[in-house]
Amino acid sequence: MPAAIHDLSRGRILVTGGAGFIGSALVWELNRRGLDDLLVADFLGQDEKWKNLVSLRFADYLEADDLLARLEGNDPAFSEVRTVLHLGACSATTERDAAYLIRNNFEFTKKLAAWSVARHVRFVYASSAATYGDGAQGMDDQSDDLARLRPLNMYGYSKHLFDGFAQRAGWLRTITGLKYFNVFGPNEDHKGDMRSLVHKAYGQILETGVVRLFKSHRPEYRDGEQQRDFLYVKDAVAMTLALAENPAAAGLFNLGSGRASTWLELARAIFAALGRAPRIEFIPMPEGLQGKYQYHTCADITKLRAACPQLDPPTRPLAEAVADYVREYLVPGHHLGEKATE
Repeated sequence: MPAAIHDLSRGRILVTGGAGFIGSALVWELNRRGLDDLLVADFLGQDEKWKNLVSLRFADYLEADDLLARLEGNDPAFSEVRTVLHLGACSATTERDAAYLIRNNFEFTKKLAAWSVARHVRFVYASSAATYGDGAQGMDDQSDDLARLRPLNMYGYSKHLFDGFAQRAGWLRTITGLKYFNVFGPNEDHKGDMRSLVHKAYGQILETGVVRLFKSHRPEYRDGEQQRDFLYVKDAVAMTLALAENPAAAGLFNLGSGRASTWLELARAIFAALGRAPRIEFIPMPEGLQGKYQYHTCADITKLRAACPQLDPPTRPLAEAVADYVREYLVPGHHLGEKATE
């Protein structure tokens, strides 16, 4: 008998972090599917991420610091919520205010998850591949031994804290955590230093004609051959919603391409998308990053493939994804939802 489907069209959807990078891409894809009974929550602050919302459709927007009070106050706007897609978090891997990360990434998530679980609301949240640290303990989303993991930064630890709490509370039997690897794509303009190399390199190429990459500080990796699992945001969104629609897909899932690519491969794909010959220079890695830098990440997506066989193949080739991002969004300056063909 086929597994039951969680129909996203039945009931309202709450998207936290909905003005952010992956969150706004989720809203875009939901709109493409004809769904707009959405509540969007975020901290708009003083950056430019509000621009991600301009072309999107949703029922209401609220600042995230009002969200928990409204939930706990039984605000009728939330009475029809049947799905929570919790993407809201501080995602800066260089953030050093541990107390802020605990409140924003851990405590907030605990309260929102508790509200959802108590009401049998489908709860899908963003964990992170940063929970795996340097990968010495593997990057296996099928292992229940979360205590073995050693995140390298406070951001990764804040995500790891909630994963462990959810496991001890028994919530991972019904909720779904997503360990996103290196996501890139449109709507990341506001992320500053946390933007992908594709976005940063595009600006560097226009200004200087050169892309600068960090030198390697480990002898087993030559300069530029440090590896990452790069995931296009459109593929990340497809994976996220496929898991949201499958209530049997509970627990933690790696979301990546399943392939480790070098920074050199990525940089060359950017030049190719622009029709230019590669010009790449290597610069020293800042001392503050050297002990916290991941040299190799690669998502084992066996579990994802089993839960979502409709994702076949699960991702597009890296060069194709980079070309779509550069030519369709960066060059014309588009956000998701602004193109007439979308």
